[in-house]
Amino acid sequence: MTLAPTRGSKRRAIATPAVARRPLGFFLALPPIILILLFVGFPIVLAFAFSIGLTGGLNHVIASIGLNVHEAENWWGTPAAYIEVLSNSRILRDLSVTVGVTALSTVIVIFLALGIGLFLKLRGGRIARLLSGLAIIPLFIPVVIASWAIVTFYSGDGFVRSVFAQFGVEAPVWAFTMVAVVIGSVWTSLPFAVLMITSGLQAIPNAMIEAARDAGAGFLRIVVSILIPMAFVPILIAVTFTAIGVVGSFTVPYFTGPNAPNMLGVSMSNYFSAFNQPQQSVVMAFIVFVIASGIAAAYVWANFRSAKDQGKV
Repeated sequence: MTLAPTRGSKRRAIATPAVARRPLGFFLALPPIILILLFVGFPIVLAFAFSIGLTGGLNHVIASIGLNVHEAENWWGTPAAYIEVLSNSRILRDLSVTVGVTALSTVIVIFLALGIGLFLKLRGGRIARLLSGLAIIPLFIPVVIASWAIVTFYSGDGFVRSVFAQFGVEAPVWAFTMVAVVIGSVWTSLPFAVLMITSGLQAIPNAMIEAARDAGAGFLRIVVSILIPMAFVPILIAVTFTAIGVVGSFTVPYFTGPNAPNMLGVSMSNYFSAFNQPQQSVVMAFIVFVIASGIAAAYVWANFRSAKDQGKV
């Protein structure tokens, strides 16, 4: 007589192939992990060691070439370079400008992207599709070309002042100012935010909106109580990616911003190449890294919340 397999034996039969495939999956994932450790992780560790004054080994050459290098007298290093950078009024001003430009640019980008997404979701039509299409155009224009166009557009003899001069009005010059940096940051960051927020809003069932309208909810109530909460994760992801992209930007502030103050991306480049102070530039890089890590924590939390809502964790 043949006995029917029990539930426990079925579980073992199903689990055995999965267990057998675990080493294969580990070895398949090993090459990219090794590449990340070698080309990302190891340089970060080396740069951090240099920032705290550990100038031996692979850091010996750059320490011998660079100026104003603080060398550690203990095995654990020295915070002298960090103290110097964080007590420098010029660098602190650049840091405040970086945070301010990042916050303002992110708010403007999310406001525009959310407006386009809501217009496309609630009204639709040709105009809404045209707006969403125009918002994606900067994605296909190189940042260098866009930065140069912004400079020439808002310069002293640019298009804006030329048009206003026809009516006897003197328009402001925004080229090589932080206003131009904000405009360039919004230009380069808007396409991704529009794609992310629009896709999140389009995934919301229209039946929920119609039910809210039948219950007497107005436009603002539908947006605040239904659309934004249900698209919260895509919106937060757009916020984090926009903020991280702006805080670490170089091309836009380099081409469109003033000499001083400027964002930390340009300042660390100047300290490394023009001032020949690589240790100070590495310290500024780690300051940007800390700011970006704090922003990325919101992204990780958003993904965890999304997985939790879907029952994956």
